[in-house]
Formats: sequence, C-alpha cells, structure tokens
Amino acid sequence: MNINASSTGEEIAPMALAIHNLVNGLPLTMRTLENPGVRIEDGEILDYNYTGPLLEKVLGSGEITHEIPETGIYKGTPVVTVPVVEEGDVIAAIGVVDVTQGIYSDIMEITKRPEELNESRGGL
Repeated sequence: MNINASSTGEEIAPMALAIHNLVNGLPLTMRTLENPGVRIEDGEILDYNYTGPLLEKVLGSGEITHEIPETGIYKGTPVVTVPVVEEGDVIAAIGVVDVTQGIYSDIMEITKRPEELNESRGGL
C-alpha cells in the first residue's frame, strides 16, 4: 500500500479501517492533502469523499489537535486529529472521534506509566 498526498478515499480506506479497529471502533475520518477521504463508523465506510474542519486545519498546520468542532457532522464531540508526515511534508490527516465525550482520552491519560506522567506534568 502506498499512501501519498494525492491518494483518494478508496486508496486510503484499508489503512483507515485498520486504525478504526485499533481504536476499538471509534468513528474515524481520514483524508489526504489533495483529496477528500473516508468517514468510518461501526466498521463501515460511510463516505469516500469526506472532509471535515479539523482534518483541514491539521493539513494546514501540521499540528496535532484535541478539539471539539463547532461545525460539521461531529459538531460538539471531542476529536483528536493528527497529521501524517512523510519527509517533512504533511500528506494526510486522521481524526478519531471520541464519542465517549472525553472518557477515551481520560483513560489514555490515567493509564500512562509513571514516567510518562512526570513528563506530561513538566517533571512534577
């Protein structure tokens, strides 16, 4: 599988489905820099031509976001969105929709190893 900045929704679907399964079936969105991508819920691809405000933001900034979108299908629901970077260039973005309203993110923080907690708290 070769994913690049111009890959289509159909081309990125296998990777997006794998990530969807890794995050225990939380809704997932993914798109590339040049093309809309996929929206997945409950193990099914609902859209092969999807984009959203946070995917677009991350494609532009190259920064991870933990935000609640004010518009779009997932308006009002926490979303973690990450860039996919190849050779220093952002080629895609992936968003995981936290339909648990933050519990998923809280569990990830709670279950960190003690040394990770010290780092995330500035060494306290």
